[in-house]
Amino acid sequence: MDGRDLVRSVKAVGSAGAAQGWRTVRAAWRRRRADAEGLPPRGAERARVPGILQEAEPGPGGGVVRFARSELRIVVTVNGAAFWGWDGAGPEPSYALAGRCPEPDPRAALEPDKDGGWRVVAERVTVAVSRRGAIEVRTPGGVVLRRDQPPRWWEPVDGGPARWAVRSEVAAEARFFGLGGRASGPRLRDGTYRLWNTDPGLAFGPGDDPLYITMPVQLVVADAGTHLLFHDSSWDGTVTLREGEEGAGSGHDRPGTSVLRMDGGPLRCWVMVGTPARVLLAWASLTGPAALPPAWALGHQHARWGFGGEQEVRRIVAGYQERDLPLDAVHLDIDHYDAHQVFTVDQDRFPKLPVLAEELRRDGIRLVSIVDPAVHAVPGNAVYDDGTARDAFVRDASGHVARGVAWPGETVFPDFTDPRVREWWGGLYEERLGQGFAGFWHDLNEPTSFAAFGETTLPRSARHCLDGRGGDHREAHNVYALGMARAGYEGLRRLVPEERPFVFSRSGWAGMQRYGGTWSGDVVTGWPGLRASLALVVGLGLCGVPYSGPDVGGFDGSPSPELFLRWFQLAAYLPLFRTHASLRAGRREPWEFGAQVLEHARVALVERRRLLPYFVTLAHLARRTGAPYVRPLWWSTPEDRALRDCEDAFLLGDCLLVAPVLDPGADRRAVQLPRGRWYDTATERAYEGPGQVLVEAPLGRIPVFARAGAVVPVRGEDGGLELEVWAPARGRTGGGLVVPDAGDGWEEPEIERYVARWEGPRVVVERDGEGAPAESSRPVRVRGLQGGPAQM
Repeated sequence: MDGRDLVRSVKAVGSAGAAQGWRTVRAAWRRRRADAEGLPPRGAERARVPGILQEAEPGPGGGVVRFARSELRIVVTVNGAAFWGWDGAGPEPSYALAGRCPEPDPRAALEPDKDGGWRVVAERVTVAVSRRGAIEVRTPGGVVLRRDQPPRWWEPVDGGPARWAVRSEVAAEARFFGLGGRASGPRLRDGTYRLWNTDPGLAFGPGDDPLYITMPVQLVVADAGTHLLFHDSSWDGTVTLREGEEGAGSGHDRPGTSVLRMDGGPLRCWVMVGTPARVLLAWASLTGPAALPPAWALGHQHARWGFGGEQEVRRIVAGYQERDLPLDAVHLDIDHYDAHQVFTVDQDRFPKLPVLAEELRRDGIRLVSIVDPAVHAVPGNAVYDDGTARDAFVRDASGHVARGVAWPGETVFPDFTDPRVREWWGGLYEERLGQGFAGFWHDLNEPTSFAAFGETTLPRSARHCLDGRGGDHREAHNVYALGMARAGYEGLRRLVPEERPFVFSRSGWAGMQRYGGTWSGDVVTGWPGLRASLALVVGLGLCGVPYSGPDVGGFDGSPSPELFLRWFQLAAYLPLFRTHASLRAGRREPWEFGAQVLEHARVALVERRRLLPYFVTLAHLARRTGAPYVRPLWWSTPEDRALRDCEDAFLLGDCLLVAPVLDPGADRRAVQLPRGRWYDTATERAYEGPGQVLVEAPLGRIPVFARAGAVVPVRGEDGGLELEVWAPARGRTGGGLVVPDAGDGWEEPEIERYVARWEGPRVVVERDGEGAPAESSRPVRVRGLQGGPAQM
């Protein structure tokens, strides 16, 4: 614990009094002492490299290449993904993978390559290995996308886990994305990024790193193609990136570089090559389909730390209803607990919580509960007593239950890497369901303790089950929240099998989309925080987590009316649309910012409600294809370098382009358009891309464009599903997908495909495969008929 950690801890618990502050300091020193006693000293180390290639042995989907001091296993699987592992490492066990590793591709073969190397040739990728252990990832046409230098290990002379590092090169014009939730993204510029899930302790902005979700997942976009690289190790590490430069030095290109350093774990890697859509599909097939949220979770949700009690909740809900503002969920923060103890209710402030929940549900509003992993370590607390009897809590290296400090005081932490603990914890959600809650947000699950901001709550020497393998917190830390999300999701599946669970988590790791989504965490209030919110959503989507969103207005400050409105307008087009703020930040109801903001916020809320069928369709497509709802502008044309560097706009599915206002005082903004015709949805004026346009962005709306030919499912005035069709360019066709959904349950609805085309003077819309006009089954509204192409 250094001085900065101590300052953060004191700030966080200052209002809790001297006793809490003393517990915080004591817990921090206790953690430090446990590590000093429980972790072996690093001591002398011996460096190692693979050495010279000795032999190769073909096998299913690839084979094994042996070097003087290591061996490399390479396998291409049936989904087109390539795996390699050094020192005999295989793809299992893995917390990232959904179930078993895919079968090897029988068509992939290990064969000799030039200069004494070997290569595995498959339909979508070639992996080549040199005589000294360098690895090249090539396109089917032979273009090199990535080149790893031979890895290097530093092994303790007295035994123990080895540190390792890999240096890679990519094309000079390539751009880096991914690495989990990064406030400075989505394009990751030169710098070092840490792979250690961290609560920064205070509200964060674009310059803060790491944050709550870190993943060793890189998505690299270059002229020759896109590839996703995943190093499957959950240990602490860093990635140092440096973008390349064309024509650098005597006319030569300087390649981009990535240096990955890990404190331990296997050196194993997955790579997927192709278009962004194909890459994310392969990634989803490995790590699992995204959890499908119930339809209400795609509407507007209101939260605040400090509702106070049932009457305040009713007052807020009545405020929405009186002003005819759509509202789909209300979130209760830690203040609704009894003395901050998880799975309890403060009966003084919420004496009839199930009654309140039922009243809200009748109005179409669900209650969502916060759930923290920290359990108050006091006899008489039912969860603590039950967990102690089951030996469910993490222990330190000496065998004592490890302790930290959180909102209730001194706390202990369930070991979510233990299957029996996950089953026990999942059963505890029955109490929440009995109180009337329909959804759950997991907080402080990095895990976080007030004694350890910027570090780990639990000692690194703390012992974990790791699903029977055994190990310590150095390996378990980054997957801790993933295990908690799994426990909650699977518990809800057992308790309410007919409903889709709604779980979103502040922290997580690769594969977390299987159990739900995430949100920004405590983003700073201010215009930089607004930009960081967009960066997080886009970046997480490219790591396979499609459902996320920010705290509208920032977590811990007082936004100006303009900032709140611009944040609100952006969030209306993001998957998770939630207002939320800290106890100190004040109210975030739209009417608190004046009549003008209220009316403009109403427009955004009504539009979100109108687009709900489109969001539902995007949710189903994310589950089936891995494609995120929110996509960078280069999604369909990654070869367009201008789009590759554009970070202030995004695609919402295939049909819409959203250009939020991210600067104060702006009433118009420049928008970079991909190729094709795009309609301004407010004016129906048409623009031709690729190119940049300057459009109006008055306070009442942000620019939104529809792709010519798009068929967008929307909610009609009667609440039914309608088709909004944007006229295709003359001589061209368009189309779109619709997934009708009952709102909940597990039925897999059929995807409806529609085609739009000109037939003489009118636009005809037909359901693909049936040849019948779409009007026979869905009401259709054609827009853009008067909007000829504007001058660029």
